[in-house]
This record gives sequence, structure tokens and C-alpha cells, in this order.
Amino acid sequence: MEKTKFTLDEKDMPTQWYNIQADLPEPLPPLRHPQTMEPTILPPPLFCDEINKQEFSTERWIDIPEEVQAIYRTWRPTVLHRAHRLEKALDTPAKIFYKYEGTSQAGSHKPNTAVAQAYYNKKAGIKRLTTETGAGQWGSALSMGCMFFGIELKVYMVKVSFYQKPYRRILMETWGATCVPSPSPDTKTGQAVLARDPECTGSLGMAISEAVEDAATHDDTKYSLGSVLNHVLLHQTVIGLETKKVMMEQADTYPDIIVGCIGGGSNFAGMYLPFVKDKIDGTKPDLRIINVEPTSCPTVTKGLYAWDYGDVAGLAPIALMYTLGHDFIPPPVHAGGLRYHGMAPIICHLHKLGFVEARAVPQLATFEAGITFARSEGIVSAPETNHAIRVTIDEALKCKETGEAKTILLAHSGHGHFDMAAYEAYLSGKLKDYDYPEEKVKEALAHLPQVPQS
Repeated sequence: MEKTKFTLDEKDMPTQWYNIQADLPEPLPPLRHPQTMEPTILPPPLFCDEINKQEFSTERWIDIPEEVQAIYRTWRPTVLHRAHRLEKALDTPAKIFYKYEGTSQAGSHKPNTAVAQAYYNKKAGIKRLTTETGAGQWGSALSMGCMFFGIELKVYMVKVSFYQKPYRRILMETWGATCVPSPSPDTKTGQAVLARDPECTGSLGMAISEAVEDAATHDDTKYSLGSVLNHVLLHQTVIGLETKKVMMEQADTYPDIIVGCIGGGSNFAGMYLPFVKDKIDGTKPDLRIINVEPTSCPTVTKGLYAWDYGDVAGLAPIALMYTLGHDFIPPPVHAGGLRYHGMAPIICHLHKLGFVEARAVPQLATFEAGITFARSEGIVSAPETNHAIRVTIDEALKCKETGEAKTILLAHSGHGHFDMAAYEAYLSGKLKDYDYPEEKVKEALAHLPQVPQS
């Protein structure tokens, strides 16, 4: 009988996070100050000192505090599954594995960094945090993290998702957070947007601006980010470290292809950064790493590699990344966690250097893949995760054509139990595809900051 589940014991969980910055063949370009545009560290009001330190650290290993490990152990280590039923349904010789992050209390990978960030802010004496959220997974996770450490939290949720996914808001409120739709009348940024367009559906860039403004105008408050920046990807490497250990020690295999979805990039980078090190040092040169994004928000596949603000109002630092322009407003697709105009600088850097790939897929095809996965493996996946499932199935079907028994590893970021309205729309034939027009991309890119070349 072939094994289906591969699980580490709690005592074998990682006690350190892996920092890819120690092994990059070329260092990341430094962030730029949003006003002066000069190379800088993050503006001090934004994050607590330890988070700032981790953001710029080049140490290969960073210890996970015992207080964080103790909360991790309430759901970690997560299970690595062999997708025997999906393989059979596809009639493919490929071996498909997936690391399932949907068993956390918040239902996704997001608590891996939410708990860490709440801990460091509590240790620094911070009483209150602000943040943004797209689909609500990050807002839910940080609400849980703040609950564990007794910190007040205000969440600015992209308006279209606020109404599409009311149970995410209720989940946040159950854990004690306050959640408002963004753009909101609570900040000057939100007021300005609503004055121009009262019906604006919002964007992650807008929500980030509101959360940053809120934090900057309250002495007892810091800002917390759920993706994109280096410290967030660092905390998510527990996923890849667990996967690499259990895959090699218990499944006696190593992936040929790793697939995951990207919006800001933390989930998938957390999986593949411990693996991409092997590609960088030449021990696994043929490993393919495929970042999957929506055709409605094609940041890496259609965006420009350029300096841009992390938010709409230009309050956040400027990063060199693939971008659709900071004033990009995405269409109201259901994969709210994949609607960010930019991308994690680490992912962009690795893509630019040729170590990882990117692919964009349409909304209907992703839900078709999600249904296939649900009807074989039994898990109803988040709309974001369905993007990765789509490409996993596509690669497995290529193996069927070629007869190759490749090992495919899927980064499964979370369940879709709060996304039933999206599945209902798909099953009833109401869901539509959105291809973001090339002219809209060009229009948004016309407003990039003019950063002086150093």
C-alpha cells in the first residue's frame, strides 16, 4: 500500500527560519524612501525594531522564538499529501504531492507570519496594529495572532471582498479585531478616493495606504504587512523547510516541479525558497519553479520591472519589482488575495535572474481545476489556490502526453470554506473571465515614480 500522508513530529519542526538573502547570487536592490527616493531602510514609524532588523538581515538562519513555536505547534507541522486520487483522475504517470496549509485555525498559511509579527510587536510594547487585507485571509490570521498576544487590531479590507466574503469579516471580529471596507471614510486617503469615485471597489494598494496612514497618525500603533516584504517571506519558510525534510526523509523523493499561486508572494516563496537554494548552488539545476497569477492581475507576466510604490498614496517604501502601477485597480475577481499591483521583490529578483518562472491563468479555468481537485482529493480550495491547482493539473497532463513520471509539488495555501459564493457563481455559469487589457497596464505604468539611477 502506497503511503498517502507524510507528517513530521512536533519535535522535528523547524526552530529557525531560512533567509534567502544570505544565498542570493546578487543582493536585492535597496528600498527607496517614498519622499526622497534615496536608498533607505524602512521609515521608523512603520514597523517595530525587530521586524525592521529581519527585513534587512543577511543572516542565513534566524531563530524562531519559543513563544512563537508554542503557538505554531497548535497546527504545525502541516501534512504533506500524496494526491493518489487526483493522479488517477488525470490518468497521469506524474507523482503529485501537496503541502496543505488549510489546517491552521485561520484556514491558510497566513498565521505563520501573523503570529510572529504579533509576538514581536507585543515584545516591543505596541498596543495596536493596523493592516490591509484582500480576500480576508491575512486579516483573519493577524486577528488571531493579535488575539493570542492581546493586541488591538484594525483591518482595512478591500471593499469588493468585504461584501463578497462577509464571513471573513465575522471571523476577524470573533477574534476581536475591527474590520472596515476600503476605501473608507476613516482616513484622508480613503476620503480622497471616495470623493473621486464613491462606488470604488478598492484595491490592496488603497487598503495599504489607509492602514499605513492610520499607523502613522497614532503614537501607540504600528503597521503589519501580510506579504511582499522580506520578513514576511522569511516567516513563511517554515512551509518549505518542513516540506523538504519530510519529502526527502519519509517520501524519499525530491520535486521536479514546484507550483504555487502568487499575489504578494509570501505563500509560494515560503514553500520554494528552501528549494531554490539548491538551484542557486547548482545541486538541482533542472528544478522548475512556477509562480501562477491571474490573467486579471498579471503582475509578473505583463508588468514592468521597475521602481514603484507599495501603495496607492505613495506612503509605503519604493521597491524594484514587477508592477502594474501603484494606482492599478483590479477587476472584482474572486481571488482577492491575488489582486496586488506589485510583487515580492525577492520573487521578482529571482525571476529576473532566471531561477523561477511565471504563468498567468484565467478565472474560469482555475475554478474548473478546483472542482477537479475537490472531486478527487475532497478539499475545497481557496480561489487563490485554484490557480496553482490549474497549473499543477496542466503539468501532470503534459506528463501523460510524454509518459514522464515527474514529481510535482503543489503549495496548497488554504481552504475555500468562506468562498462558497464564488463556487456558486462558477457552478451556476455566472462567473466570467477577466483579461486585464494591455492599454490599462500601459496607462497605470505611466505614473511610476521617477527614481534617480544610482
